[in-house]
Amino acid sequence: MQINKINDYLFEVPKQGKMNVPLRIYTSEKMLEQLKGDKSLQQGMNVACLPGIVREALMMPDAHQGYGFSIGGVAAFDLDKGIITPGGVGFDVNCGLRLLSTNLKKEQAKPKIKQLLDNLFKNVPSGVGSESKIRLDDSQLDAVLNNGSKWAVENGYGNEDDLEHTESKGRLDDADANKVSHKAKARGRKQLGTLGAGNHFLEVQYVDEIYDPEIARTFGITEKNQITVMIHCGSRGLGHQVCSDYLRRIEDAYPEIMAKLPEKDLIYAPFNSQLGQDYFKAMSASANYAWANRHIIAHFVRKSFLPLFADAELKTIYDVAHNIAKIEEHEIEGIMKKLIVHRKGATRAFPPDHEEIPKSYKKIGQPVIIPGSMGTASYLLVGTHEGMKNTFGSTAHGAGRVMSRHDAIKQFRADKVKSQLEKQNIYVKSASWKGIVEEAPQVYKDIDEVIKVSDKAGIGKPVVRVRPLGVIKG
Repeated sequence: MQINKINDYLFEVPKQGKMNVPLRIYTSEKMLEQLKGDKSLQQGMNVACLPGIVREALMMPDAHQGYGFSIGGVAAFDLDKGIITPGGVGFDVNCGLRLLSTNLKKEQAKPKIKQLLDNLFKNVPSGVGSESKIRLDDSQLDAVLNNGSKWAVENGYGNEDDLEHTESKGRLDDADANKVSHKAKARGRKQLGTLGAGNHFLEVQYVDEIYDPEIARTFGITEKNQITVMIHCGSRGLGHQVCSDYLRRIEDAYPEIMAKLPEKDLIYAPFNSQLGQDYFKAMSASANYAWANRHIIAHFVRKSFLPLFADAELKTIYDVAHNIAKIEEHEIEGIMKKLIVHRKGATRAFPPDHEEIPKSYKKIGQPVIIPGSMGTASYLLVGTHEGMKNTFGSTAHGAGRVMSRHDAIKQFRADKVKSQLEKQNIYVKSASWKGIVEEAPQVYKDIDEVIKVSDKAGIGKPVVRVRPLGVIKG
């Protein structure tokens, strides 16, 4: 495989074979070697072969092997000639992050962190099959799917300020609950307001470093040791079932495409086909469910703080998706074009003055939330004009795994991981030992290296670094 070095933080596999465009990889020499240990580079080349792809296939700094696309994969397709693929979105549709600022300090929160974790664990159901206290009839569930976070506010969860500081205001207009199967709805009916398992978490953090005080202040972060809260989850069983349903339907409808694919997990439908549009509408409904889910979790986070901190104020800095396909306008060869942009384990990172950014952030750009592992730092960045030009306004979504869950289970023990974290004054509460072991800090790339690449490549500017005090795992 020929890989050309463009600069210290950008590499390219030139167009070859059936590739319609080159593959560009935002990484460092060190992390490029890690990529060579799995199938992610080949997956990136496979994406470059898809019909209607525009300019180049992209891999972000946290890239690693995934299903169809690599995790950390970005690709934009022409609306008329292009495609839509569930493998370019992922099973957990609109898995994403919400970051809350607070008016509390580390010295206030630290003595009460175990009590706070108990409250959070009680109020936010976590783990595989966890069930919500919220009960929805058919019409209510459809309203969630069609209206997202707007439904939550109308039903007493959160507020308008939360909506204003959510990507797409927590609602995609293309959503259609009628395109979501009864099976998917059954899986999601009792899960609204739950955290789930896997790499999902709810983390109480403190501000460790401020790189740009002016931008940080606009985001509501004014000093070191300020407490923040990060929520990472998605569309639960509902989104997973939507992905499964449409993978099967598309495979059945297009056997001739299946036969030619380098990897069956890349099965696609033409974007403008009936099936392509059905998936897009069902995926949008799943995204709305995920936004409502994080929104409602944030509501219960606020409720968890108040018994311990009567004057606590928690405000949404931002909520952003990182498993999604969206219609966006981007400049291609000097012309603004509407494209269907797939981000699979990649974060939207729009620049200052973009029309989709909240009014209060217009001059500084979109907040970008990139978590590390439960033992390391996480970061708040801001989108850039350079990123908009070069990566369709995208950057990394996390640290990126270097070890499979299977290998992690063989290598680590939950009690030891928990004990090591407590020695660092990081307290963990989990629904299962498996959740701790699979997400041990050692299974992830160096988050500082990922952020360094984003920064040096100009696709995400660091603003704040936070570190964990307490973590809820599924």
